[in-house]
Amino acid sequence: MRYAQGGGLTDAGRAARERIRLEAVARFEGGEKSREIAVALRVSERSVERWRRQWRERGPGGVLSKGSPGRPRLGESQVARLERALERGPLAHGWEDQRWTLARVKTLIGRMFHVSYTVEGTWRLLKRHGWSWQQTARRAVERDDGAVELWKKEVWPRVRAPRRPGAPGSCSRTRRPSR
Repeated sequence: MRYAQGGGLTDAGRAARERIRLEAVARFEGGEKSREIAVALRVSERSVERWRRQWRERGPGGVLSKGSPGRPRLGESQVARLERALERGPLAHGWEDQRWTLARVKTLIGRMFHVSYTVEGTWRLLKRHGWSWQQTARRAVERDDGAVELWKKEVWPRVRAPRRPGAPGSCSRTRRPSR
């Protein structure tokens, strides 16, 4: 089921939906037709038919909701463990450099919790918990910011080629030959 604002059912909405499904089961057992049930419960006939099929195959428990498909698969304590593992860095987990990629985080989640996420799902999980895609600026340990500023002010102006002054006919456009 899709929702215009991208949301889903709340717990109260899900409970109300469960009551409707269980009411449909009672009506199945009473021998009512799908059309009558759909009208009485104000749902589509296709939903009633789907519930009836699930009821026949799995009994009354077959029509119960399986929960939100977008529910997080990691609990808060697991997310906290994941964050501590991410803070230790990729080297601590066997990768040869200090870059976390979504594929690596996905692999780490699989190793730690035996849960499979997609790369997109991994990004949504990280974003939901305050992580960003940005990389920190890499600076050499030996870098001397004072020397860099001095070089920019004194050396760079002498090294940089001076601009050519604009002159008549120096436009970059070329004239089309007349026909």
